[in-house]
Amino acid sequence: MQQENHNHQVIVIGTSSGGLAALREFLAGLPSDLNAAVFVTMHIGDQPSALPKLLAQASRLPVGFAVSQEQVVTGRVYIAPPDKHLLVKKGAIQITRSAKENHSRPAIDPMFRSAAISYGSNAIGVLMTGELDDGVVGLQAIKAYGGLAFVQDPETAEAPSMPMNALRHVSVDGCLPLTELAKRLVQIINQRTAETTAPSASNRIEPFATENDLAEDFSKGGSYALNEIGQVAGMSCPECGGALWEVAASSPRFRCHTGHAYTAAALFHAQNETIEEALWVAIRALHEKQLLLGRLVRSSKDAGRQGALREYELASEGLESHKATLRALLTSLRPA
Repeated sequence: MQQENHNHQVIVIGTSSGGLAALREFLAGLPSDLNAAVFVTMHIGDQPSALPKLLAQASRLPVGFAVSQEQVVTGRVYIAPPDKHLLVKKGAIQITRSAKENHSRPAIDPMFRSAAISYGSNAIGVLMTGELDDGVVGLQAIKAYGGLAFVQDPETAEAPSMPMNALRHVSVDGCLPLTELAKRLVQIINQRTAETTAPSASNRIEPFATENDLAEDFSKGGSYALNEIGQVAGMSCPECGGALWEVAASSPRFRCHTGHAYTAAALFHAQNETIEEALWVAIRALHEKQLLLGRLVRSSKDAGRQGALREYELASEGLESHKATLRALLTSLRPA
């Protein structure tokens, strides 16, 4: 039976590449009377998604997109909607279109952080298959606030990067294949329900608390708040060009003054994309200059100006050499 309960337990799940199959397998192992609310963020981007319908086919729990200000009830699965972050508040849900984190919206870290701060020891974080390391910082927050952290066994993951990074940077409470993971969490939920354990106190733990404030409403502090939890990194944000702060934490991560956030791995990936885009722009500019030189070559031939003709031909050959150099750089950035 679904019950509204501001002290109930929450399971927050993050996944990316390969996440549909992983979520279906995991949810199939949860009973219809689960005494916890389940929240899922998968990197689905900004396009319309049928994810709740696809997951409902495998789940004994009702599944749907989360709605802002909706009351949290046990025995339901809430999915982060496209292009929105899902924040788990005390007894209610907040949906926000704040800045992307780790180049994603919805992103896993904002959901994990909010659950940690709102539910303390009653929060259980689960990180499944996916690329890079979104969710790792969020698991650190869950552990800092007294909750439990679990990861899918990387050997069973279609994309093992996220669970492997979690194992490197978080003291997890379990690393299991999905079916076994579901059984383990059900045991924990049932044991806690029988013990009626109250959640731990939710004191502010930095930098997680301030980062959660900024995800909820960046007007709460912006640059001033970032100065309190980090220092200017001397780099610019790949998405907006704003200044980046390096946040004081156990593993380096970065935030800009407009709200975008990155782990070091996500920033490295985003910088590669920025460099690639700049190189293609340079190649396009060189190609357009070659087109202009072609016209000048033809007009010089028609006018019989041999000196100018040779000058333009040499310039065009030089541009072709520059284009080849830039293409080689592109290949080295993203080797086959």
